[in-house]
Amino acid sequence: MPVQAINYVDVPHQLKSGDSVFPRVVLNDGSIKTLDDCAAWIEHNKAALEVELKESGAILFRGFPLNSAETFDEFSNAFGYPNFTYKESLSNAVRINFTERVFTANEAPKHVEIFLHHEMAQTPISPSKVFFFCKTAADEGGATPLCRSDLLFGELKAREPKLAEDFINKGLKYTTHMPNENDIASGQGRSWKSTLSVESHEAAEAKLKELGYSWSWTEDGGLRATTPVLPAVVTLDNGKEVFYNQLIAAFMGWKGVRENPSSAITFGDGSAIPVEGLQLATDLAKDYTFDLPWQDGDVALVDNYMSMHGRRPYSGERKREVLVALAMN
Repeated sequence: MPVQAINYVDVPHQLKSGDSVFPRVVLNDGSIKTLDDCAAWIEHNKAALEVELKESGAILFRGFPLNSAETFDEFSNAFGYPNFTYKESLSNAVRINFTERVFTANEAPKHVEIFLHHEMAQTPISPSKVFFFCKTAADEGGATPLCRSDLLFGELKAREPKLAEDFINKGLKYTTHMPNENDIASGQGRSWKSTLSVESHEAAEAKLKELGYSWSWTEDGGLRATTPVLPAVVTLDNGKEVFYNQLIAAFMGWKGVRENPSSAITFGDGSAIPVEGLQLATDLAKDYTFDLPWQDGDVALVDNYMSMHGRRPYSGERKREVLVALAMN
């Protein structure tokens, strides 16, 4: 039986930029019925899908035969990308693993908004691709906003060229607080032991030193750590400049940062980022954001350099379950 071609469809509110559509949406026409069918289809179409992903920044797969963490694991693994486990990451979000490579997107309460960010861009080690899987959609709300970071930065550069140049030339430093124990009520509540995969202060300090961090211990047993200089803007192989950072998430969502941004985010030289610049980036992002309205079984493949993502609050009796797998290539 011939392998199905890529069946692109349009959905409301997609963004158009030149020849690219954001996000691209692929609908199973019904001929892909099993995981083996999925694997054959991915192998046949992978090159074309990768070209599309680089241009668009995100692809939504809808109507494929997925209903569990295990089937999502097989589907995402069929692309053959090197795995990037959550345990290996330095993310400070609390998450729960289902398989070695599949875990919850976030354990923050349903009323908490997760603001736009590039996955783990506030750490020295970040994935290049993020797979999301909607096991069960919320009754109301719970969309995953996706934002085209190249378009956002292009507009920011046109509006505030000096600020854009400072982002390019100076980079960023992030300061985060890791509690002594996991705090599941916080979007950034992963403990220092879990984040750093260590058990002692000495091991934590050795790892931080190796990664170029500076740090101090707090009276409550937590750890306050500041990154080495990390990029605020990355130039991709195709020449696109992307606003690759966690500034919007930090400014809008991290405790106390709106009141005092320098408590958590500064330019790489330690100087303050203008509050009006942070607000401008936050406001501009709205023009380049698509809210992905999940359906059960959906998978989104997101280029972590091209696209930011987040999570809208949700409500209702149905538990929203969106799972994640990361890749680094």
